[in-house]
Amino acid sequence: MRRFQALALLVSLASGTAALAAEAPPFEALFAESLQWRSRDASFRPDGAWLSYFWQEEGAESLRALDTATGAESWRLPFAELVPEGETAAITPKSHLWSPRANALLLDDGDDLFFYDLAARKLRRLTSSPEREEHAAFSPDGQRIAFSRAADLWTIDLATGGESRWTTDGAPDEILNGTTDWVYWEEIWHRRARALWWSPDGSAIAFYRFDVRHLDRYPLLDERETYPKIRWQRYPKAGRRNPAVQVAVVDLVDGTIRPLETGDPEASYLARVDWRPDGRILAVQRLNREQSLLELLFCVPRTGSCSAVATQTSPTWVNLADDFRFLADDGFLWGSEESGWRRLYRHDELGRRVKAATPEEYAIAKLDALLGESSIAVTAFRPGGLGPARRQVLRIDLDTGAVTPLSAEGGWHGSEFDPTGRFRLHEWSDARTPLRRTLVSVDGQIVAPLPGAPEIPAELAALPPVELLEIPGPGGSRLPARLVRPAGFDSAKRYPVLMYHYGGPGSQVVQDAYDTRRGLWLWHRWLAARGYAVLAVDNEASTFFGKRGEDRLHRRFGPLELAAQKAAVDFLGTQAWADTSRLALWGWSGGGFHTLHALFHSPGTWRAGIAGAPVTDWRFYDSIWTERYLDHPDANAEGYRDSSPIHVADRLASALLLVHGTGDDNVHPQNTLALLDRLVAAGKPVESALYPREKHTFTDPAWRHFLARMTDFLDRQLEPRGQPGVGGFAAGRP
Repeated sequence: MRRFQALALLVSLASGTAALAAEAPPFEALFAESLQWRSRDASFRPDGAWLSYFWQEEGAESLRALDTATGAESWRLPFAELVPEGETAAITPKSHLWSPRANALLLDDGDDLFFYDLAARKLRRLTSSPEREEHAAFSPDGQRIAFSRAADLWTIDLATGGESRWTTDGAPDEILNGTTDWVYWEEIWHRRARALWWSPDGSAIAFYRFDVRHLDRYPLLDERETYPKIRWQRYPKAGRRNPAVQVAVVDLVDGTIRPLETGDPEASYLARVDWRPDGRILAVQRLNREQSLLELLFCVPRTGSCSAVATQTSPTWVNLADDFRFLADDGFLWGSEESGWRRLYRHDELGRRVKAATPEEYAIAKLDALLGESSIAVTAFRPGGLGPARRQVLRIDLDTGAVTPLSAEGGWHGSEFDPTGRFRLHEWSDARTPLRRTLVSVDGQIVAPLPGAPEIPAELAALPPVELLEIPGPGGSRLPARLVRPAGFDSAKRYPVLMYHYGGPGSQVVQDAYDTRRGLWLWHRWLAARGYAVLAVDNEASTFFGKRGEDRLHRRFGPLELAAQKAAVDFLGTQAWADTSRLALWGWSGGGFHTLHALFHSPGTWRAGIAGAPVTDWRFYDSIWTERYLDHPDANAEGYRDSSPIHVADRLASALLLVHGTGDDNVHPQNTLALLDRLVAAGKPVESALYPREKHTFTDPAWRHFLARMTDFLDRQLEPRGQPGVGGFAAGRP
């Protein structure tokens, strides 16, 4: 902890006076280990009898399990005892996966795979290779494991330990089998990618095949060496060539590999793959490059032939989700936003829509589970007002449409169900209550809390609370907001206000949930204890306004999002306590972009702004995300230019702090560097903070340093409680 003492001292000094520092907890208190869950990676045994999880306490880790019937601990396995047979060193698993036979676990230590036999209490090494195994998955009978290694598809026979290599043309960064490239992982699978799929009888595997040899490359530098090391990243930017993608099926009996006939590998996105329970059909969701047409293809694995059985279209774009499921009658469920809000629809075995499966008074956020043959569990919310700020878990009868709440209405609820549907791990928090995880039976009875919940010290629990409200928006709309008032709030006093936002299509920062982003709102509340008010407002393209709200951003970013933040400024102008001469705006990633747009297009509205990892020119960002909303650059050159703040950098009239990680493989650091070049050319004072090797999500200690740097910057620019800031990072206000 010593390396952070100077940082904590800096922030303590930045509070202005000893009296002010005494009112707020020390900066370091925001990062206490007690605030983190000690249990993680919870997973149900296939028969639902146990809930297993990793546990960390006083530097020691273990794998433990609860009996789902009683809530009592069934067993524990310290990591120190995880020594593979014939070896002397213990492993440190990063994840665990249950065998379908419910008698063993697959452990992955980040480099190799290991098989743990629960009955024998023995750990066996499965792989020993310099290359990492990815996307490991058990066969349905639990006798084999499939994975991708060095861009080829492999299986291991668990009885013999023998490996089989099913593809031979794989080459990292060129041809990828059984894994994905970066842009699919990020934008199609939202960082939870699947890339291989066992057939129901275990006789075949469907898998992705990527050809990325033609993709442009971006250099990411490690500047700490005498001569910086370069990592080249295949990254298709807006308007550039995309990866060529196929889905192929390998027959594990004779080794035959047959690509599915899904069309030109570069012309579309193969977004989801599902086997029908009888194994005779593969359902592939194909999205055109414009992302305005989503087709459900039924493909025959033995021939490779495919035909479209259902489609979704939009004049703007179609959003992908993970809500396709085959049903027992060979029909299926599939979600659509054609009504303006996501609902699930039932289709017959030929793809024809039969009826809506979910009622219109709920929008579906997630299809959680099939519960037998006649009901489903979903996470949903009520459209309108502040309804989308909350989540509920519901059971819905597919025959009658009857809805049974499995959670209360207040706060943010979610559940993970065991494969049998008898138990679920339920999560809940609200804006004032930290996250709770509870083991619950199918009839709603609480079995036991999941051990290891965070312990919130009294000094942090006493920080000013988060309030949810609605404020007047453009054109008579009502905008959702989160507000933290300063400690000891006095409406007769005048306070500086920090505004926080994100702002992209379907985004949401206003949630009735507790501190969901790595202590971000805890830091906001800590600022309130030091004399700030903090306000976050979602715009008319956010989740609160459904798909039709999102569509308003088609082909142009900026004006609609700015209108919401200016409405928030107008709202503050009606509050006698808000000092609108001392406003700051900040955001990260998309929020960083929107901060720049706001500062450049409404100069003088905010005294200061902080843009973290911002996109500054939309030609620099990836093809899938950017073209979804702005279309191809050749078809919307004006929209790209008007949406990119780099072209109006000379309008800056506020203090600005630009922040970026030099290892950011999502929003490349060239965005910030190119903008800095424009600002320098325009003679605009600007502060910048570059973090070596940090990616889009900062790790410690960079994250702590960044929050401290922001605190210092805000103190200098906004002077909370009228006290001049005392900065350890020297820079003046322009």
